[in-house]
Amino acid sequence: MDSQNSDIEQRLSQLRSRTPDKKMKILVVDDEPDNLDLLYRTFRRDFNVLKAESGMKALKLLEREGEVAVIISDQRMPEMKGTEFLSRTLPQFPDTVRIILTGFTDIEDLVEAINTGQVFKYITKPWDSGELKEVVQRAATTYDVLKQKTKELRRANSQMQLLNVLVEVTQTISSCEEILTPIAQAFSESFHADGCIVQLIENNTLINTQGVYSKNGVVENWLSEDPLATKAIASGQIQFSFNIPKDTDLNTLIHYQIAQVQAHLIIPIIYRQQILGVLSLQWQKPCTLRKDELKLIHLSAQLVAIALSSSYCK
Repeated sequence: MDSQNSDIEQRLSQLRSRTPDKKMKILVVDDEPDNLDLLYRTFRRDFNVLKAESGMKALKLLEREGEVAVIISDQRMPEMKGTEFLSRTLPQFPDTVRIILTGFTDIEDLVEAINTGQVFKYITKPWDSGELKEVVQRAATTYDVLKQKTKELRRANSQMQLLNVLVEVTQTISSCEEILTPIAQAFSESFHADGCIVQLIENNTLINTQGVYSKNGVVENWLSEDPLATKAIASGQIQFSFNIPKDTDLNTLIHYQIAQVQAHLIIPIIYRQQILGVLSLQWQKPCTLRKDELKLIHLSAQLVAIALSSSYCK
């Protein structure tokens, strides 16, 4: 298993190295066109810069574009102060880091904004370009770390939920047919897959007993025609393609095109050297999995194997 994990992780690292890093999005808001243009030109090389001339326009822009890493806003603007605008972005985008530009001594507004978590830093006008760049880089790093920790926490919670579901269904469900669909749903939700199939095997051949889950509707089961499934059953090892359109061995297969599957991972479910079934995870976009996620898949597949080997699955 360790050598298999190492091989998979090496292939995943190669896939990640081919993926170009995307620039973080930041939003600059100022009612003065010259300042807005200066802010845009200051950061456009390092960031994907969005800009708006007022708080209201910025709110509409965020509705359309979604979350940004950093917001830089002037304080004194018509219709809406910068601190008011930033406070209105807080509920929907709590992780975004906010910076205020001010040429006035609005101490009360700024202190309240900082104390309530709305503002990361305030910069006085006229600002020093180097200082502002440094502050924004720190803000972007803070956002990146926060998002990573949030993602890790969600992943840990998701993994715990998966293990809890597997333990629960194995203890409470009394038939093989009933256990497969909850397992498929738990795996699909834990790994954000668009679909999952759990199918049993007898004499190294797929049989009709299966559990299917899709977050978008019905999943067609084409595993009997799938070369990854065939290889997983023959080798007893996990098989995957995380970018099928670029995989010359797979991208011409009609069932991938019909199902719009662009990434596929299939895990043999093994108990005491016997393959009891396979678990297929399918995504409609190319993806990668982390090393800890691969370890969780192996652990979870072992729990599934124990469940399928019990008397009610014989």
